[in-house]
Parts: sequence; C-alpha cells; structure tokens
Amino acid sequence: LGWTQETLADKARVSLTALKRLESDSGLEVYESTRDQVRRAFEASGVVLLNSGESVGVMLVHGKKDA
Repeated sequence: LGWTQETLADKARVSLTALKRLESDSGLEVYESTRDQVRRAFEASGVVLLNSGESVGVMLVHGKKDA
C-alpha cells in the first residue's frame, strides 16, 4: 500500500503511539478497539485478512478504491 505509520494511524483514526504499540513485540497492552480500527482501515483499502485455522495470510484485492 505504500503507507507510512502516520498514514495508517490517520486512516484507522488511532494515535501514532497506539499504532506503534500494536506493531511492537514489547508485550504492552493494546485495546481491542485499536486492533479493530486498524483492521477496518486495511479492509477499506482492499486488504483481506485470511485465517483458515491452520494458517493466516493477507490478500490485496485489486481495483479497490483507496479509502
């Protein structure tokens, strides 16, 4: 997508600090609402999150208008 952290935070309507916390592996608590907002921002831009129970992945749907 070519997004910066700032762009994603803006599209997800979360603070940059909250996004950095989500991306870190420091074990800091992240609100479920933050995760949901980031997921929705990706989905609105054509990203599909996949979970088969055995594996996870992402797919970008071409032609999706950027939100």
